[in-house]
Amino acid sequence: MNLYQLQFEMNRLGTARTPFLAITDFSSKRCRIWRLDQIPAGVQFRFPSHCHEQEVPAPSDEPLEFHADPVDFETYTKAFGNVAAHLHRGDSYLVNLTMPTPIAINRTAEQIYHTVNARYKLLVPDEFLYFSPEPFIKISDDRIRSFPMKGTISAAIPDAESIILADVKETAEHTTIVDLIRNDLSIVAKRVTVPRFRYIEPVATHRGTLLQVSSEICGELEPNWQSKIGDIFARLLPAGSISGAPKPATVRVIHDSEPDDRGYYTGVTLFFDGESVESCVNIRFIEFGSAGMTYRSGGGITAKSDCRNEYEELLAKVYIPLSEK
Repeated sequence: MNLYQLQFEMNRLGTARTPFLAITDFSSKRCRIWRLDQIPAGVQFRFPSHCHEQEVPAPSDEPLEFHADPVDFETYTKAFGNVAAHLHRGDSYLVNLTMPTPIAINRTAEQIYHTVNARYKLLVPDEFLYFSPEPFIKISDDRIRSFPMKGTISAAIPDAESIILADVKETAEHTTIVDLIRNDLSIVAKRVTVPRFRYIEPVATHRGTLLQVSSEICGELEPNWQSKIGDIFARLLPAGSISGAPKPATVRVIHDSEPDDRGYYTGVTLFFDGESVESCVNIRFIEFGSAGMTYRSGGGITAKSDCRNEYEELLAKVYIPLSEK
């Protein structure tokens, strides 16, 4: 279904206080929504407030093997250069540039799902799996909150937290996204504030711990917002942290610079329990296709970005946060 159809169905189920799970792709052209009691066989998800899972498969006795075949630096440089040209023309001032990376891992999709350690995770059999650390919006007690993540560094680097918080480019990028999302929330909410600005969250991976920089933005909704949940959701798409600013022009830059369609990568998944909302950005994402698995990752590009540094960040985000020993 398209976004308009999703919006209507979300409003209908929200008015009835009927729990549901909704998923959008990045372009909001391929949307899905299921009542909680009608989720298809094989679809599994775990959010902080709810999980819908099936029998856990037997763990593998083999040591974890993970191989990535990322885009080469020359190819990335061409895409980066195209983004930079748009930035210098003033078409955008922050673009989230992403790339696909073919991967091989000696685990099934179900084994990855059940051993991965993440705040949000979703498996749609034969299509995709993600294990996202990034919330999109949360709604409870008539308050809407967003928690954008912008800025990543390896915790193994000496004094990593101080380095990332002092980085001028990373600070500017993060500030831009916070301002964008503050403006977005102001479309649907009143008295929007930023209670927390640039705090550190650790993320464990199979290659070591990463530090990610987050902020919290909060606003107040009218009572009975559940009957307009689809309207609220639709007006906030796409997520600012994985598109850029200003949104419409930046989305055009993304389509002009990336090698293929993102699909459900960097879309959004929303869970409504009948009274409150949890949702996440579909990142740390693996697609399943006839040629195997493809991992998608990227980062924000500004006029001050260094191509090599951005390429290294893209590579650093290709990881599996497995909790198995």
